[in-house]
This record gives sequence, C-alpha cells and structure tokens, in this order.
Amino acid sequence: MVKRYSAADKNDDITRLNQQLFSAAQMNVDPSDYLLGAGDLLQISVFEAENLNTTVRVSSRGHVTLPLLGQIRVKGLTARETEIKIENLFRSKYIKDPHVSVFVQEHFSQRVTLVGQFKNPGTYDYVSKQRLLDVMALAGGLSDKAGRTVQVRRHGNIPGKPNVFVVDMDRLIKEGRTELNIEINGGDVIFVPEAGNFFVDGAVRRPGSYPIRNKMVLGEALVAAGGIAPYAIKDSLVLIRYFKDTGRKAIELEYNPENQEMEIQDRDIIVVKSSTWGKLVHGTGINIGIPGLGVGYHDPERGYW
Repeated sequence: MVKRYSAADKNDDITRLNQQLFSAAQMNVDPSDYLLGAGDLLQISVFEAENLNTTVRVSSRGHVTLPLLGQIRVKGLTARETEIKIENLFRSKYIKDPHVSVFVQEHFSQRVTLVGQFKNPGTYDYVSKQRLLDVMALAGGLSDKAGRTVQVRRHGNIPGKPNVFVVDMDRLIKEGRTELNIEINGGDVIFVPEAGNFFVDGAVRRPGSYPIRNKMVLGEALVAAGGIAPYAIKDSLVLIRYFKDTGRKAIELEYNPENQEMEIQDRDIIVVKSSTWGKLVHGTGINIGIPGLGVGYHDPERGYW
C-alpha cells in the first residue's frame, strides 16, 4: 500500500524543517564584514579636520573621490579596511596621526534576493558574509508549499566556476550535511520552487524550473522547456535524480523513444548537452553545481545567469 500524506502531514513536515533551519542558522552577523561595492553611500569623517568630512557614493568602477586625496578604490574592502586605507593616505602627506570613520549609510551593492516559496520573499541587505541557511532564515523560513530543493543563482561570470547551485534541503538539514550549506555572495538569487517541480538546463530554449503536471514523462518535460535548441548534441542528455538513500546521481541517457516515456520525478534535473559539452567532473566546466556530488554543466553558448 502506498502511503499518502495529507495537507496536515505536509505542514507538520515543513514546520519541523523550519525549526531545524532556524536552529542551524547563525543569525548574529557582524556588519564590519560588509564588503563595499558600487552604489553604496558612505559617510566619511576625519576627526582631526571636519572640513574633510564628506558623504560620497561608490562609483560603478568601485572608487570614491575624497578631498585632498582624490579618487581611491574601495570596492571589495570592508568599512574598517577603508578607514585604514584613508588614514594611511592622509598620514603620508597631510595629517600626522589621522583618525577616520567610515559609516555605510546605504547598502546598495550587497543584497540577496529570495524568491519562491519563502514566508517573506524579497530583497534583503547583505551586510555580512553568510551561508545558505542564514540567508534563508532572513525570509522567515519556508512556506507550506515549499519543495525540498533550493536553487542558488550566482551573479557574475567567473569561468570555470558554477553559477547555479542546486541544494537538497533534506540532506542539508535533516542529515546534517554541512558541506551543502554553501557560502552566499552579494547579488545571489535564492529560489525555492513548489513541491513537485523539475529543473531543465543546457541546450533547451527556455531553461528553468517547471511544475510536474499529472504524470509527466521526459519528452513532455523538454517540451515544457521550449524544446531542444539547435546547438544540442543529438540524442544526448543527463538526468540528475534524487534518491532517498544515496542522494543525487547523474544518469547519462540517450534521447530515444523508450527514454522519452521515462516518468519525471520531483527534484529531477534534466541537462541537455550542447556541442561544447565536456565531462561531468568535480569542479570544472560547469554551469550547474550540485554541492556534495560535484556534478556540473557549462554552456558557453548561453553564457552565465
């Protein structure tokens, strides 16, 4: 007999998952760790010379312009590191023993966006380096409709590095797989789909997350993603499937009539290979990263999300 879960069972499961999430999250952050970036508004005070005090916004190139000193680069520095840098510059020419204060009035460059099945989705100031569970706690935890997969879409283009991560919450929270609690960067987008979703990427026309409608098969899943793109390697794809006992496993498939009828399951990731396909290896040539598995996909034809 197949055990069916009621809405109450599912809500209880989400409640327990949220309790474990908050207990694992480190909610106390140190604003001094905030890394400055373009658009941040800084209040800079020089205690020995009030006429040098200024409020300035970091430029798109990561610089600020200060009285006497001119243009200096602050992007990637903490407020404290910026204070020390400005003090050293003043000390070298103008003030014997300067004391500088840098206060971030507006956090613009370092934000994270949480979308999908969170209790309080939205964009949040990212004032200190944190990990996935810490950031998820900012949005109040998961909603009752949440699935068990989290997608982290990384801002920026870093060749050879994953820019989409897929994390299984059951393994991270229930099994305590702390290596899956990946570090989050400013600009990241964290997406939690509803339960009963699959994810398609690679050489398809509309990569993304899609709901499983009734009993879907592989062929229908690819149609939902807009079909296979012209630059795909013919009849070649990878199915990354979650198994309760062993976690995720990558399965190489030929896209033949038999496999087209394979039933899609919750959390499935379908990757259609392109003409630039390399190998499924640890840490190289990837677009999708699966923490704890080391599987990846990289498609230079589409670029990076």
